[in-house]
Amino acid sequence: MKLDCSTPKPQQAGNALLLTIVMTGVALTTLAGVMAWSASSYKQADRYGQYTRSVAAAEAATENVLSQISGDFQAGGESLVVANLRKYRKSALTSTNSSYWADWEFSDAQGHVDGTYVQPAGASSYVVLNSTYAGLKGFVSTYTLISNARQTSVPQDVTGGVFQQIQLARIPIFQFAMYTSGDMEVSCGQPFTIDGRVHSNGQMYVEPAADLTFQSDVTAVGSVLNERHPLDNRLPKVPVGIVVYTKSQQPVSHVPALTLPIGTTNTPTAIREIIQPPLPNEDHNSPIGRQRYYNLADVVVVVNNTTVTASSGDFNGFATVIPTNEVRLFVSTNASFYDARESKTVQSVDINVGALAAWSGTNTNVRTVLGVRDVSSVYVLDRRTQSATKLNAVRAINGSQLPTSGLSSGLTIATARPLYVLGNYNTNNPLPASLVGDAITILSRNWSDTNSTAGVASRVALPTTVNAAILAGAVETTLGVYGGGMENFPRFLETWGPANAFTYNGSMVKMFPSLYATNAWGNNNNIYSPPARVWAYDTRFDDGTKLPPLTPGLVKVIRGQWASLQANQTNPPARF
Repeated sequence: MKLDCSTPKPQQAGNALLLTIVMTGVALTTLAGVMAWSASSYKQADRYGQYTRSVAAAEAATENVLSQISGDFQAGGESLVVANLRKYRKSALTSTNSSYWADWEFSDAQGHVDGTYVQPAGASSYVVLNSTYAGLKGFVSTYTLISNARQTSVPQDVTGGVFQQIQLARIPIFQFAMYTSGDMEVSCGQPFTIDGRVHSNGQMYVEPAADLTFQSDVTAVGSVLNERHPLDNRLPKVPVGIVVYTKSQQPVSHVPALTLPIGTTNTPTAIREIIQPPLPNEDHNSPIGRQRYYNLADVVVVVNNTTVTASSGDFNGFATVIPTNEVRLFVSTNASFYDARESKTVQSVDINVGALAAWSGTNTNVRTVLGVRDVSSVYVLDRRTQSATKLNAVRAINGSQLPTSGLSSGLTIATARPLYVLGNYNTNNPLPASLVGDAITILSRNWSDTNSTAGVASRVALPTTVNAAILAGAVETTLGVYGGGMENFPRFLETWGPANAFTYNGSMVKMFPSLYATNAWGNNNNIYSPPARVWAYDTRFDDGTKLPPLTPGLVKVIRGQWASLQANQTNPPARF
């Protein structure tokens, strides 16, 4: 065989070159495609990253406004939020907040730069809350916050949007069987059952000497401790009573605080201002001004050393004066009695509730300016001189029947002074009612003013019933002196004993340290012996239409829906 080692023919060489060119073209095309894909993939990844940053920036903008709304709501209620809507809508993050925001632009999804969309969703409604305090009801207003954000210094102009809803909840304070603005102590000496919600805005000391049963939720801003207060040196330090939580295995500690919208300071001492008259030249529309019972009452009774006057309240500038002869029908100042706990003679301003109800149903002056309805709230301002041996106070007498005619019913009596309740209260067709004062003392239907200086064994009670919420002060535990706890929140001055029950239906709210009735519980043995406590939370208070007149509202901001949005969109996604 002869090998052919000659040079390839021209046609063969051309075919090889063509194949090389084709393969090179394919390779270049593939490379170009790979490079284009890589560039596109990088661009998409960068765009997605930028979008993520833009959404985060928009969320930061809504959080900035939410923080402003929350502060205003907790300081002054929804009226302050409404007053500041324009400010929120003009709010955006800038380099003033942080240098990071120097190249960011924010808008309200409606074409307005340097703003945030803030819109309330109609009137408030009374609903069950979904939060740490699930099961509580509150008057809730829903607000929508929307922000669009874009970074101006990057190649890809990507706008991110965030939609956020919040609920401004005003929670009636009388939804609790027991509530304290500070620490709470429960140290019952006899079996005790609490059948409504219990909340302490401070520490809670559960320290019973007998069995104690909680039948509803127990919450505390601090800790719930099965021990005595550190300043309480009574023995044993570890309680011997059995504590049972029937709704859940354990109480819940470290929950968010529930506070009144009285301003930035919400200490128990600051809260006491709600029962005080306003300061000179104080704006009644200030946060504390809107919470003062004096400013809210239908009728204000003013007692001086020699005169008693009464008029309509601040709602019409106290313009409707009640004639003196009519005031005398339901206000008297000639009674006095001895309070063994305070070791003082009480100079009493007696409010005859039955006579007030009768007058309210027939008078033509105050009733007219109230919109042809009954008086539902009375504030008593006591300006009489007080001495070291005398205690100025208010007393509700003849209170079995409250005002019932007209468009409203029920009654709240409020004063900055100690408040006493004589005999059965609100027992004839019970209506929404509250008793508000420096301290609340229950005098049984067997109480005698003339016998008040006798020894405790001679001051014998009879079974008595009170159907009313109580908002008052107390004497706190100090070093070596127990404050009395919630079991002694309503005070007593008689010998009761197991056969004589004090039946109570309502809500007990300990809000501040007492300013006038300041002697400690148990400071001598001549004060009282305890009644059989037949106490219950009044479940009618769960109905927003059956709350006592002028019920204060605790405020809480609750987060609702959250979603990312397309630019310039103000409606939530369809999945909502």
